[in-house]
Amino acid sequence: MEKVKHKRKEGVMIGYRNNQLATIDSREVAEMLGKGHAELLRDIDGRDNYVGIIPTLEKANLALSNYFIPSTYRAGTREYKCYLVTKMGCELLGNKQQGEKGILFTARYVERFNEMEAELRKGENIYPELTPEIRAIFILDSRTKQLQTEFNEYKDNQELSVADSKRLTKLVNKTIVNLLGGKGSEAYKKLNKKAFSDLYKQIHREFNVTSIAEIKHKDIEIAREIISKYKAPIFLINEIKMMNNQETFSM
Repeated sequence: MEKVKHKRKEGVMIGYRNNQLATIDSREVAEMLGKGHAELLRDIDGRDNYVGIIPTLEKANLALSNYFIPSTYRAGTREYKCYLVTKMGCELLGNKQQGEKGILFTARYVERFNEMEAELRKGENIYPELTPEIRAIFILDSRTKQLQTEFNEYKDNQELSVADSKRLTKLVNKTIVNLLGGKGSEAYKKLNKKAFSDLYKQIHREFNVTSIAEIKHKDIEIAREIISKYKAPIFLINEIKMMNNQETFSM
């Protein structure tokens, strides 16, 4: 019987034959077929009066590893049975399906194998000196990093969360209160609307938004810096000084 090596990394099972990615976990195959995993295992193993694929292959003295490789997976504290299904195994399962369902499954598994083989070819070019097993780990790590990058890009382009919007608004309030000399100052009583309006206009102009909530997540640190380093226009600074000086003289 042909020996097939397989490695497990973070719950993902990848098989190899002749340096090629060779298998799909039977759980993924079940999803492609639109059926439960237990039902697929019945198709493969057979049950009671139902003749399965494996007994039929064994009866014909065909090498099972060309089609299905016994394996297991863990769920919680228990270990469950599954198979690593080769491309030939998928073809057998596809032939059992009728009409549109069979066509769709064939399209899905062929596409999946093509994706895996493309990943392997890329890995061979990048890591030619490594064994297939070690190369697979690098490929998986590379794919994980790619997914993380895609997630980070997605996150960065999202608008601010409610909590982040509130934090920026709180920073705006703190900046303006300090600029005007405190909430009890004459300048705050008379000029707070003008000061808040000017700072918010600057924020909206910098990020081309109409509210703080529309700022992108990737720009939050820049927004904090703009707010904390806000400099009021000269005319407003003069008005603030005049208001607060009047308050001092009147005391």
